[in-house]
Amino acid sequence: MEEKQLTFEEAISRLNEITNRIQRSDTTLDEGFALFEEGVKLAGYCSEKLEEYNRKLNEITGKLEEGNEQKL
Repeated sequence: MEEKQLTFEEAISRLNEITNRIQRSDTTLDEGFALFEEGVKLAGYCSEKLEEYNRKLNEITGKLEEGNEQKL
């Protein structure tokens, strides 16, 4: 079965949930470690998404700048 790809917003929301659960004193060491591991993966995913959007934004603004330079 294929796992559903989270949106950036869903991943950030889940990271917030994980942070809150880890900070609670009733989380066991095993639970905390599993949550931490999930959080690291989500943080990596979010970082990759931000880099992807940054590249796309740079492409778009670069094309706009090239178009403006050609008009001059």
